[in-house]
Amino acid sequence: MVQKYQSPVRVYKQPFELVMAAYERRFPTCHLIPMFVDSEVLGESVTDDGSVHTVQRRCKLDVDAPRLLKRIAGVDYVYFSQENTLNKRDRTLHIESHNETFSNRVIIHELCCYSAHPDNEDWTCFEQSASLDIKSFFGFESTVEKIAMKQYASSIKKGKEIIEFYLNQLEEEGITQVPRWSPSLDGPSVAVKPVCATPKIPDQDLPAVPALSDPAPADDGDGLRASSNDSSLNDSTTKDCSRQAENQAENTTAVPEDKLDADYIKRYLGDLTPLQESCLIRLRQWLQESHKGKIPKDEHILRFLRARDFNMDKARETMCQSLTWRKQHQVDHLLETWTSPRVLSDYYTGGWHHHDKEGRPLYILRLGQMDTKGLVRALGEESLLRHVLSINEEGLRRCEENTKVFGRPISCWTCLVDLEGLNMRHLWRPGVKALLRIIEVVEANYPETLGRLLILRAPRVFPVLWTLVSPFIDENTRKKFLIYAGNDYQGPGGLVDYIDKEIIPDFLGGDCMCDVPEGGLVPKSLYRTAEELENDDIRLWTETIYQSASIFKGAPHEVVIEIIDAASVITWDFDVCKGDVVFHIYHSKRAPQPPARKDPPGGPHGSITTPGGNNVQLIDRSWTLGLDYSMVESPLTCREGESVQGSHVTRWPGFYILQWRFHNMPGSSSTNLPRVDDVLASLQVSSHKCKVMYYTEVIGSEDFRTACFDVQSLGSMTSLESSHSGFSQLSHATSSSNNSQSSSMISR
Repeated sequence: MVQKYQSPVRVYKQPFELVMAAYERRFPTCHLIPMFVDSEVLGESVTDDGSVHTVQRRCKLDVDAPRLLKRIAGVDYVYFSQENTLNKRDRTLHIESHNETFSNRVIIHELCCYSAHPDNEDWTCFEQSASLDIKSFFGFESTVEKIAMKQYASSIKKGKEIIEFYLNQLEEEGITQVPRWSPSLDGPSVAVKPVCATPKIPDQDLPAVPALSDPAPADDGDGLRASSNDSSLNDSTTKDCSRQAENQAENTTAVPEDKLDADYIKRYLGDLTPLQESCLIRLRQWLQESHKGKIPKDEHILRFLRARDFNMDKARETMCQSLTWRKQHQVDHLLETWTSPRVLSDYYTGGWHHHDKEGRPLYILRLGQMDTKGLVRALGEESLLRHVLSINEEGLRRCEENTKVFGRPISCWTCLVDLEGLNMRHLWRPGVKALLRIIEVVEANYPETLGRLLILRAPRVFPVLWTLVSPFIDENTRKKFLIYAGNDYQGPGGLVDYIDKEIIPDFLGGDCMCDVPEGGLVPKSLYRTAEELENDDIRLWTETIYQSASIFKGAPHEVVIEIIDAASVITWDFDVCKGDVVFHIYHSKRAPQPPARKDPPGGPHGSITTPGGNNVQLIDRSWTLGLDYSMVESPLTCREGESVQGSHVTRWPGFYILQWRFHNMPGSSSTNLPRVDDVLASLQVSSHKCKVMYYTEVIGSEDFRTACFDVQSLGSMTSLESSHSGFSQLSHATSSSNNSQSSSMISR
C-alpha cells in the first residue's frame, strides 16, 4: 500500500533570498541532522542569464533501523538522489528526491518547494509532499514502513528548526539581507519594477481563515522600503505602494486555498503531528474535489479524524454520511429556525453556564430533576431530539467564540450532569428509548465535541441506567466520564479541579446563581395523544427540500420536469450517499406516464437517522432513444460521497427527465482474463443498491436573465447553484476554481 504525506504550508518570516542562504548551509553535512552523513554534487548547471541554477546531489543517510534489519539487508547507509532547481527570477526552489538504495523493493519520492509568500514578498513559504511504496523487504514490510514514517515525521518537524538555526547564524554574522537577482547588463533586457514592501504581520495576528492569500493588516510602523537594486523611490511610486498596502488591508475576504498554513493549524486547531496534519490536508482536498465548493470547517473535519484515530478512509465515510444527514434535515439552519416549545423552556433542566478552567463552554444538565416521561408525553421523541441537536449546534458556536477569546484552540465542551433525584421513574422504557436514540444520533454526527463529562451525586439506581446506555457510547467518549457518588465531588480531585470555585452553581454548594430550570413534573394537561405526537414527528423531519431515492441495477430513478417556456433553467443538487451512479438528462415531447404508487409519498418511513427512499421509472421500455426521447447532455459519472450541483438551459418546451442510473463496472476485454480484484469489486458493488439524495428547481427565463445580468461582472455564466444548499454553520466558502469544477452541464 502506498503511504502518502502532504505538509501544511510553513511560513518563514524572512525574504526568499535570505532563506536560500540559510538552506545552502545544510550542505555538504549538517550537524543538526545526525542521520545526514554526507552529500556530494554530481552535476551542476546555470542558464545563460544566471536566473536558473540546477544542482544534482547524492545524499548519504544513516537510517536509525534495528541492527538486525541492517544486517539482513546488507547495508549500513541509504543513498538518495536529489535535484534542486533554483529559479532566482521567480523566487522558487523546487527539490525532488528519490531513493537509490533498494529502489527495486522500496520507492520513496519526495517533492519540496520554497517560494515567496503570495501576499507578503518579505516572507517565504515551504511545502512538501512524499509517497512511500514498499513492494517487498525480506518479510519486514510493516517494520520498514513504521521506521520510515517515524523518521520522516521526525525530520519534517525538525526541518523548520534547522532553517531558523541557520537564519539566526546569518543574523549573528551581520547578514540580514541578500540582494535579489537582477539580469546582468549583457543579458536580455528585462524590466525591473520597484518593489513595494508588504506590511509585516505580528505573530499574534494570525489569519482567521486558513489561506495563504489572506492580506496583511496595516503597516506596523516599519514603513515602505526600496528594492535592493533601487536606492530610492519617486513620489508616484511611493503613492502607488501606499495605495497597494491600503487595498490589501481593506480586502479582508480572502479565498481559502487547498493547503493550510502551519501557524493557522497550531493557533486554531492545536498541536498535530506531521502525519495528522497530512491527513487533515488530504481529506480537505478530497472534500474540495468531491463536494464542489461547500465543505465543512477544518475543526469539523478534524473531529471526525480524531474520532477514527486519523484513519482517513473511516473518517471520510462517517463524515460524508453526516454531511448528507445535515443537508437533508437542514441542521445547519437549526439555530435560526428552531424555537423551543414553552414546555421545554419550563421543564427541560439544562443550560449553558460560563466555562471550565480550560476555557471550554460548560453545559449543566440536572437530569435527576427532569420529568423525562412528562417531556416525552408532551413533546414526542423528535422534538426532544431536535432540541438536543440545537444544544450541540450552540456548543459548536461557543467553541469558536472561546477560541478567539482565549487565544488557543477550543474544540469541545464540558458537560456537568447532576443526578440528585434520579430514581426508577427515570427508567420508563419510552424515555430510555428516546435517550438511546439521542445518544446514537449525537455520537454519529458530533464526534469529539465532548471534552469531559462530570457525573455528580450518582444514586444507587445509576448503575442500572449506565448498564443500559453505556453500550451505545463510543469507547473514547466513555474515557472522558468522571463519576462521583454522593458528595465526593466536594473534596480534593473533585469539581474544583475542573471548574473555578466562583462559578460552581448554588445547588451544588457554590455561590454562583445558575439559570438552569429546576424542572418538576410536567402537568398531565400538556400530555398529547400518540396520534398527535406521531403527526408532529412526521412533520418535523419531513420538512426538507431534499428527496431520497434507491437505484438498483436495471432500475434507475427518474424525475420528470415539464417546461413550458424555452430558455428556462433546470437546476439540481444531489449527493451520492451509496454506490456509484451515472446522471443523464433526456428530453421528450410527450409526457412519460408515472407508475402507480403502492405507498403514498411522504409516508412515515423517513426519519433523522434512516432517511427513506423510493424508486420511480418513467421512461417506458417501448420508447426508443433518438425517436421517442433524446439525450440533451453527456452522461456524468458520480462516485460515492460526491456532491454535485449544476444547471441546464432548456432549448425546447416539453418534458425533461433527470435520470440516475446504476453505474456498472467496465466490461473486460475478450482477449484478456479479468483481474481478480475487478471481479471481487464488481460482485461487491452489484450486491448493493445505490442511494442518492436530490433537490431540483426550475428558474423561469425572466429570472434567469436577471440572474445572468447579476453575474456578468463575475465573468461567468456557466453555472447556477441552488440557493438552498450550503453549510451555514460548518462550511467555508471555497475557491472559485473549485466552484467551476462543479459546474454544470449547459446546452450549447
